[in-house]
Amino acid sequence: MTAPVTDIRRAEDRLKTRIDWLDSKHSFSFGQHYDPANTHHGLLLVNNDDIVTPGQGFDTHPHRDMEIVTWVLRGSLVHQDSTGNSGVIYPGLAQRMSAGTGIQHSEKNDSWRLTGETHSEPVHFVQMWVIPDESGVDPGYQQLEIDDELLKGNLVTIASGRAEHREQAAIGIRNRHAALHGARLQPGQSVQLPEAPHLHLFVARGSVSLEDAGVLHTGDAVRFTATGGQRIAAVDAAEILVWEMHASLAA
Repeated sequence: MTAPVTDIRRAEDRLKTRIDWLDSKHSFSFGQHYDPANTHHGLLLVNNDDIVTPGQGFDTHPHRDMEIVTWVLRGSLVHQDSTGNSGVIYPGLAQRMSAGTGIQHSEKNDSWRLTGETHSEPVHFVQMWVIPDESGVDPGYQQLEIDDELLKGNLVTIASGRAEHREQAAIGIRNRHAALHGARLQPGQSVQLPEAPHLHLFVARGSVSLEDAGVLHTGDAVRFTATGGQRIAAVDAAEILVWEMHASLAA
């Protein structure tokens, strides 16, 4: 039997990529940053915390056999891909791209608003990658507005491939063992974490108190193994992202 583990990872210990238009912080090995002891947790391979300046972004690049979920915290992100999907992602709009047999896409902070006005606001978003159950499937795209649910202060399912979430308002991912939940909490509000063999908690902004572990701040993360059910309480206004995973790449 696996012993319960609560592994706290502090924001300042993350790997970092900083160039003139990008401030990116990586929870796991990514790009030129490689640590064989830090490649994933459960099914989660990437948890990138990105800030992109106006008029800049990621030019067209390829992906294959990956479920990519993007969650915007501030500003807006323009998406275009080789299957003809395009749109603007903003806070409260969940987006999933299934790379499947292969897809090319770009993600940029367009310096022009839809009204025709220019702006100087950075876009801040979290991008998360999990592997699909099956390789070589057709590429796909989905987005869904869930802002109203988040305003209620509950733990809301953002994306899931699990059968138990099929009736909930969430985007689908092609992994039946994984689900992403999120919550926006005001001071004093709390939510209970699900129980699963693997959990990944990321404090996207604000500060929260984790039962039996103390206070976590913006950018902090916790990797849970063989545990769950703890309560998370907001110390100040906060937003959290929680991956619930019932399998692991190491299994």
